Amino acid sequence: MQLAWIIFCQRYESGDYVFDRLKDDIQCIRSRDPAARSIAEVLFLYPGLKAVRSHRKAHWLYMHNYRFLARAISQRCARKTGIEIHPGAQIGKRLFIDHGTGVVIGETAVIGDDVLIYQGVTLGGTGKDTGKRHPTIGNHVVIGAGAKVLGPFTIGDHTNIAAGAVVLKEIPPHCTAVGVPARIVKQGGVRVDELDQIHIPDPVARQIINLNARLKLLEKKVNASEAKKSEDL
Repeated sequence: MQLAWIIFCQRYESGDYVFDRLKDDIQCIRSRDPAARSIAEVLFLYPGLKAVRSHRKAHWLYMHNYRFLARAISQRCARKTGIEIHPGAQIGKRLFIDHGTGVVIGETAVIGDDVLIYQGVTLGGTGKDTGKRHPTIGNHVVIGAGAKVLGPFTIGDHTNIAAGAVVLKEIPPHCTAVGVPARIVKQGGVRVDELDQIHIPDPVARQIINLNARLKLLEKKVNASEAKKSEDL
């Protein structure tokens, strides 16, 4: 274990690669989050940045077959930040996890460049697949708070997933998907499904209407049966 850590420190942290990535990450966060006041604030106080930096170390170890140490780093980061990223997940450049609490990213997930993920997001599996079990997220994708993307399919580039959506199948590029299960409401900037946020069907009211209709039908049958009995008498 100690030897693995020494090798990691010598190879991974040498050169300008780490610092270039860190500089990119900080600039990305400052450009996207108006609450980011300074470089120091982003570097020391943003859990999303801590999680991404930690994951890069864990992923390097994972890919070099130091799996236990990789998982140890991943779990330690999850306890500190509330963000759990499996060390096997592949993450592109400038991933911004905003707020971050409750984010879970599975082992075979792949995330492209310039992706924005909000708190409570799960990039997970359904338990039905083997091998590739988690989603592939394209470039410039935004995934809203609490959204769940479950399964080994692709979310296309420049796609927006609404808060609370549950995505169970592939979404093409340049789309907006909302709802449970998620459906596409906009593609290529053109609305394809008129989502009425005000006049949403009430399932309870609909059930009451159905019960009233059945009750009236039963009353009609009872009345007809009683009328027939009266005629027979």
